Amino acid sequence: MEQWFSLKHQEHDALLFFRMGDFYELFFGDAEAASLALDITLTQRGMHDDAPIPMCGVPVGTAQIYLSRLIRRGFRVAVAEQTETPSKGQKGPLRREIIRVITPGTLTEDELLEAGRANTLLAVIAPDKRRKEQLGAAWIDISTGTLEMLSLKRDTLAELLARLAPSEIVAEPSLIPADYAGLLTPSTACPDQAAAERTIKEAYHVAQIDSLGDFSTEQSIACAVLLNYVRRSQAGGLPRLAPPIDHGLDTIMGLDPATRSSLDILQSRDGGTKHTLFSSVNHTTMAAGTRLLASWLSSPSTDLTLITQRQEGWDWLHQHLQLATTLRDILKQAPDSARALGRISSGRPLPRDLAALRDTLRAANLITEALKAFATDAMPARIRQIGASLYGRADTLLERLDAALNPDLPAKIEDGGVIAPGFDAELDHQRDLRDNSRRLVAQLQVRLAEHYNITSLRIRHHNQLGYVIEVPTAAGRSLRQHEELSFRQGTASLARFSNEELTSLNQAILEASEKADQLERHLFTDLAQQCLNTPALDEIGLALAELDVLLSCATLMARGSWCRPVMTEGQDFSLHACRHPVVEAALQDNPAHNSPFIANDCALPPEKHAILLTGPNMAGKSTFLRQNALAVILAQAGLPLPAQEAKIGIVDRLFSRVGAADDLARGRSTFMVEMTETAAILNQAGPRSLVVVDEIGRGTSTLDGLSIAWATLEALHSQLRCRTIFATHYHELGALLDTLPRLGAYTMAVREWKGEVIFQHEVHPGLAQKSWGLHVAKLAGIPTTIIQRARTLLTRLEEDHRSNHHAASLPLFEQQDPSPQPALPPTALDTIEHTLKELDPDSLSPREAHNVLYQLKTLLEGHPTANTPHDESAAS
Repeated sequence: MEQWFSLKHQEHDALLFFRMGDFYELFFGDAEAASLALDITLTQRGMHDDAPIPMCGVPVGTAQIYLSRLIRRGFRVAVAEQTETPSKGQKGPLRREIIRVITPGTLTEDELLEAGRANTLLAVIAPDKRRKEQLGAAWIDISTGTLEMLSLKRDTLAELLARLAPSEIVAEPSLIPADYAGLLTPSTACPDQAAAERTIKEAYHVAQIDSLGDFSTEQSIACAVLLNYVRRSQAGGLPRLAPPIDHGLDTIMGLDPATRSSLDILQSRDGGTKHTLFSSVNHTTMAAGTRLLASWLSSPSTDLTLITQRQEGWDWLHQHLQLATTLRDILKQAPDSARALGRISSGRPLPRDLAALRDTLRAANLITEALKAFATDAMPARIRQIGASLYGRADTLLERLDAALNPDLPAKIEDGGVIAPGFDAELDHQRDLRDNSRRLVAQLQVRLAEHYNITSLRIRHHNQLGYVIEVPTAAGRSLRQHEELSFRQGTASLARFSNEELTSLNQAILEASEKADQLERHLFTDLAQQCLNTPALDEIGLALAELDVLLSCATLMARGSWCRPVMTEGQDFSLHACRHPVVEAALQDNPAHNSPFIANDCALPPEKHAILLTGPNMAGKSTFLRQNALAVILAQAGLPLPAQEAKIGIVDRLFSRVGAADDLARGRSTFMVEMTETAAILNQAGPRSLVVVDEIGRGTSTLDGLSIAWATLEALHSQLRCRTIFATHYHELGALLDTLPRLGAYTMAVREWKGEVIFQHEVHPGLAQKSWGLHVAKLAGIPTTIIQRARTLLTRLEEDHRSNHHAASLPLFEQQDPSPQPALPPTALDTIEHTLKELDPDSLSPREAHNVLYQLKTLLEGHPTANTPHDESAAS
């Protein structure tokens, strides 16, 4: 166990898969944890400190299945392989070394990865250990080699995490939000600038880091932390890396975590991928295309030129549907070349990886030929660029792979038969020697059976003994009398012998097999290296993936009722007959629903850039809000829209606060979550933003909620001047139509017929006249007696309201006084600012929050107080 202890010390926080023959075995605490996680038998082997050693194991041949289950449960696994063979080993145990540490962010095997999802490993650092406001981030998908870097402020980290959805995060724990603690691999390593640059130069084999780009200090350090972690996981090696990309945020639409959650872009709120925006528009045929489409949707662009180029590409393909069909059929045969290259560069290539690159190059040539027939001036620039990336870029490599690879490939190089006959003369010669000797063995078996008159005599290959003569035990007793035979082994039913001729043949076969295997490995390695030395493979893979996404868009257009939106740099927002793509897809998939989705218009011109939306529950307000937000994401991802026509000005940030829920893990109520999200909107939205909000202020008392909703709508309309759709049940907000000149009103159409309510799911100009809450309660199954009692109470309350209150008579609803407030004394401002900066709202008790409010109020009135925010003696 000495060797095991030594290796375990190297990776003490990982489960150690210790190779023992045909098994990976685990010991001590590793065995106990793995047996529980994998539901396999826990046994014992040997003693340590006078106690039995817990042990379990999994077969090498099926290890990937068990590794997948362990990684999904959050374990890190260190794999220790035998690095010498028994024949070459010295006395004592065979040497073993950790060849790899498998973590959620360092996977390369298809069996461990989701084909259509990027597997992102993220590193985050703060160069200034005291302030920690300026951060550096670097992330990589080592299955494809893509690496990106970013400088960012700490308050934008949550948005980056939501966009990347990393599989693993390497960072100092204090930097990462609690929501991501399960993905964290703690690290306090933070090299200085000089050490970081050395790490990057060594990884990319360049003399100067400037040749890769102009990166900030925090970007370089984050990249070095990332590369060092990857190198450790790969036992000192690095996979093939694409040049690092400076991932600027200036050309990406801002989407905070709350917005992503409410819109179900890539993942639904239940954690699945069904019934998402991605699932409703995904018609890609390649895994790489699927990942690229997800990237476009997760990072909508604000670059009008890029959006237009994407639109032109799929619009042209839609106009040439026969060509599009041909191209899609070709792409269906194209494997995942990016991940095949990733495995090759990691030193774990499989025969199918070389075949994947061969088939990718074949597909590239077929697509080039198909595009040539349509190469006119009308072909868009994006399609031309794709064609140029594919045309004749790696024909020499394709010819070599075609000649080298057997049509029927084995799963592993160790199985033999990867290299086709005729590719290498020496390999053919060694194979002939091996196979001819095997024929001689077969002939020898016939001669020996006749000579000894034993029809059941067989010559078989044994793992330890090589080729031996096998006869039944009874016949074996007579053969022992023959001097030309040497007894090798006996069992209850068989006796095994050898003779001089068989020993000679056995040696010849062994030598020829070893030479053939060595030569085949060498040829295979040369082919893999040639693939790595062909940069065009990267460009070809990216071009095919983009073509796949554009063809997916053309497929959407071919379904009808989808359009190419007109995109501008202004503040336009006009959707005609727009639909919610996810809801519509769900209705189409459900045969029980015969009614089509009801399309609606939405216009937010500069003169009416805000909408007050009213209407009852179940009438479709939330769906209307979300479909307009989703339309912006689709448009700026460069995709078609589910509408008859659309015109949208570039949106720099999209905010969607639809359907808040509590956050019990962090001790936040639904109302607190709602207010936090609303605060983010009011602090970050601007004139080019789009805000869609639903039911602001519903989590508190009626007057509190109405006041908050009122003030929020005023701010969105008059101060931020952003495009806004503001849904509410507070009909009193309709009074704002008289005071806010750029506010329009829409309502969800409802029809009452024979005492029943029909929700028409149509948006009409105007304000809702009733809430219809009792009708919804009745539909939900509330007992009739309760409904009747509620109706009586509602009538009484409405009469009281009409007689005692009128919206215009309440000070709350008077026109906002535009005159500025008197400036606070500098000392008061300074004290208030300092007090607020020192507070952590989530950690305050109700009493402490009460004290803070009194203190701030006293400061405003010009009476300093000695109480501190945490002095509970000031209130009882």
